[in-house]
Amino acid sequence: MSLRVTNLRLPVEVPEADLPEHIADRLCVAVDEVTSWRILRKSLDARQRTSLQFVYTVQVDLPSETEAWLSKQSIREVDAFQHRSFEDPAAGSQALEDRPVIVGSGPAGILAAHYLALRGYRPLVLERGAAVKERVPAIRRFNSGQAFEQENNYLFGEGGAGTFSDGKLTCRLSGPDIDWVLEQFVECGGKPSIIYENRPHLGSNRLPMLVRNFRRKIEALGGEYRFQCRFEGLDVVDGKIRGIDTSSGYISASQVVLGIGHSARDTYERLYESGVPMEAKAFQLGLRIEQPQDAINTQKYGRPEYLHILGAADYTLQAKAQRDVYTFCMCAGGHIIPSISEPGMFCTNGMSNSRHDTPFANSGLMVTLQPSDFDSDHALAGVELQRQFEAVAYKMGRGEYFSPIQLATDFMANRSQSSSSTMVCSYKRGVVEGDLSRVLPQLVLRSLQQGLPILDRKWNGNFMKDATLVGPEMRGSSPVRIIRDRESMQSPGFDGLYPVGEGAGFAGGIISAAVDGLIAAKKIVETFAPLNT
Repeated sequence: MSLRVTNLRLPVEVPEADLPEHIADRLCVAVDEVTSWRILRKSLDARQRTSLQFVYTVQVDLPSETEAWLSKQSIREVDAFQHRSFEDPAAGSQALEDRPVIVGSGPAGILAAHYLALRGYRPLVLERGAAVKERVPAIRRFNSGQAFEQENNYLFGEGGAGTFSDGKLTCRLSGPDIDWVLEQFVECGGKPSIIYENRPHLGSNRLPMLVRNFRRKIEALGGEYRFQCRFEGLDVVDGKIRGIDTSSGYISASQVVLGIGHSARDTYERLYESGVPMEAKAFQLGLRIEQPQDAINTQKYGRPEYLHILGAADYTLQAKAQRDVYTFCMCAGGHIIPSISEPGMFCTNGMSNSRHDTPFANSGLMVTLQPSDFDSDHALAGVELQRQFEAVAYKMGRGEYFSPIQLATDFMANRSQSSSSTMVCSYKRGVVEGDLSRVLPQLVLRSLQQGLPILDRKWNGNFMKDATLVGPEMRGSSPVRIIRDRESMQSPGFDGLYPVGEGAGFAGGIISAAVDGLIAAKKIVETFAPLNT
């Protein structure tokens, strides 16, 4: 039997290696009796700025005689703990004529393919973009001012949009599937602490290596990747998937995991035209705020030495307005980046490397729109709303993919002309001054203008000080949900089609998308026999 010790609070200066002493103190045992322990959860309590603490939950194994003694004691915040095991379903017996096909190599697609490969199903992964080795130079070319490449950019290519958008692994869910996914990330190059940190972060500089290592494992187990192979349609006979059309030709398949991501708008349109059931859903949009990282550190840390212990500070804020305004994807020591999937459109996002070493901090300022807020009840109405405002932003950026920028104070005062002669920004391609009220629906604009002063008051007038806004930020989540059966995870009327991840409207981040792909892969395993038997 193991024990779980919760709410173990230690100053941030105390290293993890000293935990056994503090565990022993809590349990009232000698430190040499703490024979085995591991961290289950670690979070930062920053409410007292001059006395920051890490809060731990740990699993502890003790000698049997000590456990017997402890069972008769009553010690606060200590209980018996049984770790839930990851469930590997027994393989089914139905024969597969063709290998399972995974459309998209983002988190949902990668983990679906990885699990299927481990179980002997030799999946075929289709990716409309290029391999990650070719994505990096394409992004550098774009940043330097060269043309936008429609199939090889920040959003499309190996690893999906997540490869170049920070690598935050925050997830509200818990359980064996979450643990298993995080363990796979560690095996492929992630730092071990991501398994227990409350807000783990890989960093955009590490993600390319990670997705490449996943591919190598999948290929070593009999899987296959085909790059620059775009999904173009379904072949359906009597309500069952028989194959798919791609830019590289027809592929026979009866089991298709659809992990397209939330920016493949042309794929949404093809699926809709094919009759795949889908609906508009709530999604997030707004602007991105950028501030000096030093100002964030000063606000968050009451003592300068905390910066050396904890690194660049982040924040999470929310304000009640006409619609709630909240920060999203905060990137400490990061960059503003473009989030573009179509020519003639412009949208922003943020990223940061593992070192968080730029002088800038940025975060999305988001508002949630409901389908009832749209002018249309069409399933793709949210997509069209995104396009409408991204097209305005592109024109504001002189048709050169420059980012529209505005001082936060000018945005609040409805000043179209800047009150400052210079505005510094981390966006590498270039910025142009503009009135950001033009790139937002009125409901979102009103909510932001109501919410920003509330956030500023929470920070004693320091949130908007020296802050700039860029935008729009349109890709917080998918505006579409591809309907699927709750139990089988397949689209009604399209047996063998498994919509998964953020693009299907069933996830909200790297880990939740990866778990969604994993669960779909388990459904295939439960029904069908492996291909290598």
